[in-house]
Amino acid sequence: MYIKVKVKTEQKKESFEKSKKDDEYLVSVKEEARNGWANERVIEILKKELKNNNIRLVAGHTSPSKIFSIGD
Repeated sequence: MYIKVKVKTEQKKESFEKSKKDDEYLVSVKEEARNGWANERVIEILKKELKNNNIRLVAGHTSPSKIFSIGD
């Protein structure tokens, strides 16, 4: 399964919100969008919130709009 995630970096508070569509989320992180720090934190948050450890970034490595693969 694939999900779309919009990421906001360098925020004061971290948050995880589900969009109106089933496969879209908005994630805010404190980390900078440098050296993959924000991507790593987004993956940690997704693992916790979706209760799945098999999450992989598929597209959007340098973009605020990302696509993640959620495995079984």
